[in-house]
Amino acid sequence: MAKIPGIDNVVTGVLAVLQAQTEALQALPAAVQSLSAAVRSLADAAASAKDTVQAANRLVVRMDGIVAELEKPLLAMAPGLTRVAAVLNDPVIGNLPETLAQVQRDILPVLRTLSDTHERVAFIASSTERILGFVDDTGRTLAGLPGAALLARRRPPPKAPTRPTAAPDPTAAADPTAAADSTAARPPAGWAG
Repeated sequence: MAKIPGIDNVVTGVLAVLQAQTEALQALPAAVQSLSAAVRSLADAAASAKDTVQAANRLVVRMDGIVAELEKPLLAMAPGLTRVAAVLNDPVIGNLPETLAQVQRDILPVLRTLSDTHERVAFIASSTERILGFVDDTGRTLAGLPGAALLARRRPPPKAPTRPTAAPDPTAAADPTAAADSTAARPPAGWAG
């Protein structure tokens, strides 16, 4: 048989193309199935995104209402907040924790002691009242005893405080002008004359 030159190459090429096409057609259902799964996944993601967008839209509407309601009060508070910020920037605020710790460490125990002191003073006052009552009762009992009036008359009257006597100055005999100094003979302030 007679052969056409180069036909073997053409037939081989056509067979190779047909074989590649057949293999591609065999792989096509798997690719279509994979593509369908990807499309379904994309549709699910789009539905989820739609739900998320709707929820975000509802949230934005609510936030818009809240912001509209709070806008005027917040604008009115702005000057005060500016002043508060200036106060909070003061270095004294930085020392506040240390100061409070020192107050707690030093002053609070003193205040607790003052509270205890009040209770102690109240106890002493009640004890003093009991003692004074006892002394009054004892005085009445003693006054009722025979001869108690005689004991009361025998008591000498209380003495008034006297001026302290100055020790003799050893230089006074040697210097007659030293006795003329009147400041040495004056009693201290508050002494009775």
